[in-house]
Amino acid sequence: MPSAFYAVFDGHGGPEAAVFIKNNAMKLYFEDADLPLISDIDDVFLAELENSHRRAFLQADHALAHECSVGSTCGTTALTALVLGRHLLVANAGDCRAVLCRKGVAFDMSQDHKPSHLPERRRVEELGGYIDYIYVNGLSVTRALGDWSLKLPLGSASPLIADPDVQQVVLTEDDEFLIIGCDGIWDVMSSQNAVSLVRRVLRRHDDPKQCAQELVMEATRLHSSDNLTVIVICFNSPAHAESCPPQRRRSRRCSGLSEEARSRLKSLLEGN
Repeated sequence: MPSAFYAVFDGHGGPEAAVFIKNNAMKLYFEDADLPLISDIDDVFLAELENSHRRAFLQADHALAHECSVGSTCGTTALTALVLGRHLLVANAGDCRAVLCRKGVAFDMSQDHKPSHLPERRRVEELGGYIDYIYVNGLSVTRALGDWSLKLPLGSASPLIADPDVQQVVLTEDDEFLIIGCDGIWDVMSSQNAVSLVRRVLRRHDDPKQCAQELVMEATRLHSSDNLTVIVICFNSPAHAESCPPQRRRSRRCSGLSEEARSRLKSLLEGN
């Protein structure tokens, strides 16, 4: 089945945590993860895949706790998007965001884990964490990998956690593209504004890489003061989706797995 894996890691307290997770992503999320080894996608497979991905986030978090090159005050947010055929799984810990465009309408596929989000605020306060304006125990997000100076020992209930929110969806012909980006984009643009911009650029150029560049340029023009990283993943280009019959529409993505990584993922999923 066609497969691809995308991720955005936005580091804080230094780049080391984000670089470590990026360099070890395939190992942490697939090679060492407890992936379901069945070839047919069904409800059982999808449930096991979601659970495996949750465990992979925690495994990545624990790896940072024991990585000597990453300091205890260093951490990273993490957002991943896994495409398996028509199935899309998005997992997020932190304030990166994934937005799906469905016939021009933006659908958030992740929740920003910030103190301003009431369920997160309540969770933090119930566990004894303190929130001062936009900071949780000195950090501007309520979930992240690493940051072990702010977390309780392994096995304890800590206000700052690495547990991801996971959303799954079956892609249809109405789903045009997915945007994943760090908070520097979303600090100055709404999900719908970003979707509308990408749609316009795709109609002109049909190039997801250029769409990502245009998003960064627009966020810069709007005076974003944070990191700007974004990926645009096309399923059905709006330049052709309205004129082509469904059977002729093709999936296009701005980037994907390397051949080696794709083979490894395929082997894992098929149980070889």
